[in-house]
Amino acid sequence: GVVLKKGQKVNLADNGQTLTRIKACLGWDVTNGACDLDVSAFLLGADGRVLGDDWFVFYGQTVSPDGSIQHSGDSSGEGVGDDEVITMNLPAVNPNVKKIVFVITINEAIELGLNFSMVQNAYVRVVDDSNGRELIRFTLTDYYANVTSMMVGEVYNHNGQWKFNAIGDGVAKDLAGLCEMYGVNVAG
Repeated sequence: GVVLKKGQKVNLADNGQTLTRIKACLGWDVTNGACDLDVSAFLLGADGRVLGDDWFVFYGQTVSPDGSIQHSGDSSGEGVGDDEVITMNLPAVNPNVKKIVFVITINEAIELGLNFSMVQNAYVRVVDDSNGRELIRFTLTDYYANVTSMMVGEVYNHNGQWKFNAIGDGVAKDLAGLCEMYGVNVAG
């Protein structure tokens, strides 16, 4: 697979190949055992906001409304290898979804005084589910004490081609703050 640096964009399929099912596999290590990291995927329209309040997938809502995106469930983050996995059935993705953003948050980071300086070796890799081949890998390089959530990367559709953008940008927001940023109404 292709190893990406922050800011790089790449086609996921090459030589006219058609991808159907891919997995975004995310992993990390923590230096502070109080850090409980979680992966979420926000399914965004052309306006950069979710299609509706249930168009984000996380440990509390593991399948998208169209059934195309599935979350593996919460992980303790212990051990070696992938911690949480988002599986995508690309042909089944609602055509109004233009990008799928993968975010790692630290549960109760703000309340507990936790941040990304306590995280290391975080990565995302995208795998072709049909053969297990790793298409891309992006390892985060910036771990800042003022960051509680990290936009790791995004799979997006550009002119009918599925691509990956290595974002690697952190923000000082919790999951509720990210929901607000992407247009999810969390009051309920």
